[in-house]
Amino acid sequence: MDQANLETLRKQLVSALDGGESHATFEDAVKDFKPDMYGAKPAGVPHSAWELVDHMRIAQRDILDFSRNPEHKSPEFPKGYWPKTAAPPNNEAWENSVKALLQDRRELAALLEKEDLFAAFAHGDGQTLLREALVAANHNSYHLGQLIFLKRILLEKA
Repeated sequence: MDQANLETLRKQLVSALDGGESHATFEDAVKDFKPDMYGAKPAGVPHSAWELVDHMRIAQRDILDFSRNPEHKSPEFPKGYWPKTAAPPNNEAWENSVKALLQDRRELAALLEKEDLFAAFAHGDGQTLLREALVAANHNSYHLGQLIFLKRILLEKA
């Protein structure tokens, strides 16, 4: 792959992580959530906003840590990828989770801008940074859709 195409790919991967082209951004999805909505679980909805946001944070952090640390140990699946409660322990926990997700997204983007996208990690089973970026973008997009759907339900009931 020539350098121009590689740079285009890097930009497109970062854009996929950030969202906003064909779907909403994470920032837009969380901005209208009020503290009394964080742990709300309307009938038939499998996860609260807190569960979705913190799950996205945990999973993305696992991907980031795996991508840069050969000694990283992933959480127990699936239990270790979800918060223990439907509601955050306090409003600060929500804010911290949102901030951490955004910071980790920036750090993953920084890796995409400088590291080899195609080299298999020595500590993995053939995974590459390209694969991990696609998993992160896909996973976040899926749960972002759930979060937006939940927000619409909760705002209609308000």
